[in-house]
Amino acid sequence: MSQRYAYYPGCSLEASAVEYDLSTRSVLKALGVELEEIPDWSCCGASAGHAVSKSIALALPARDLAKAESMGRNVLAPCPACYKNLRYVRESLSDEEARRKVERLLEGTGLSLSGSSEVRHLLEVLAGDVGAERIAEAVTVPLEGLKVVTYYGCYITRPGGMRSFDDPVEPVSMDLLCRAVGAAVLPFTRKTRCCGAPVMMSAPEEMHRLSYEILQEAKQRGAEAVVVACPLCHHALDAAQPEIEKHHGALSMPVLYITQLLGLALGLNPFEELGLDRNVVSTEGIVKRFSKVTCSR
Repeated sequence: MSQRYAYYPGCSLEASAVEYDLSTRSVLKALGVELEEIPDWSCCGASAGHAVSKSIALALPARDLAKAESMGRNVLAPCPACYKNLRYVRESLSDEEARRKVERLLEGTGLSLSGSSEVRHLLEVLAGDVGAERIAEAVTVPLEGLKVVTYYGCYITRPGGMRSFDDPVEPVSMDLLCRAVGAAVLPFTRKTRCCGAPVMMSAPEEMHRLSYEILQEAKQRGAEAVVVACPLCHHALDAAQPEIEKHHGALSMPVLYITQLLGLALGLNPFEELGLDRNVVSTEGIVKRFSKVTCSR
């Protein structure tokens, strides 16, 4: 069964989170899901757009959504901040005043926005549209014996007052996906706690403290990896982990995107298709257990 989406990678996935983009494209292709990148997409304004100008915060996502509508597809956004911004503008069209403002902002662009394209987060597509059963059927390398905790963070299940596709406090979509490929999902109390990424520039020590608490609980639970679906969370927990260890002690906790985890179980190349050699904390131990491909780095 083929499914088609207008793909909005967003800025992070073309810079600091290239491995998220790479593994998302690879996994969805393997599952028969077709992605067509929105042509000439622009930044959605996350995370500073709304603080600079309310008009910019509306205009940037509106332009991207209008382009997706012209493709006749729903939007798939892997980044929770992008998902939140795009969906907010789409949902705001139900208000007549907001709709008129969006129309004014798009004047002269040759674009129009009706709200016909839905905005869906990657987890919503994987767990809802594709489904755990279909993913389980595609597994060639069951991740049996791999113990993980799932970390959702603040944004994915709390899209700014809008209805969530998962439980805002006790989400399960990522848990179901991990179990579908054979991984053991451990109990975890901090799955929706803030990692501190939004204050990484203004208060890095606070980000380090919050991220340490998440990683430390994961370690105490006996997890071999933390699984995420957000580039900001991945940065706070993975890229910043060496700095966190300087202040709080050794952790050595691999942090995998959900697509990297699923891709291993689907038998995809861990480096060329999943970018597991790009993670800061080494994933070598996990790759050796579940892939015959070795890293040349």
